[in-house]
Amino acid sequence: MVNKSEILDHAQVVDVNGEHVGIVDHFEGEDKIKLAKSDPEAGGKHHIIPFSWVKEVDDNKVILSKSKADVENEWQSA
Repeated sequence: MVNKSEILDHAQVVDVNGEHVGIVDHFEGEDKIKLAKSDPEAGGKHHIIPFSWVKEVDDNKVILSKSKADVENEWQSA
């Protein structure tokens, strides 16, 4: 199980295949991660993903349990 304290602001977020998805801006509430809008992948918007999608954290890299396509279909714009 992933400890939320392992997820640091500005950490890279990658999909289950290692493809770049975004950059952590900060935690939003208890169970959501806000991705930075300044990341080129974000299209100038913040996006919110649930903490439950985090599979593991390795060397300040947040690895999700979903593919990039699934993440982009399911994330919420903020």
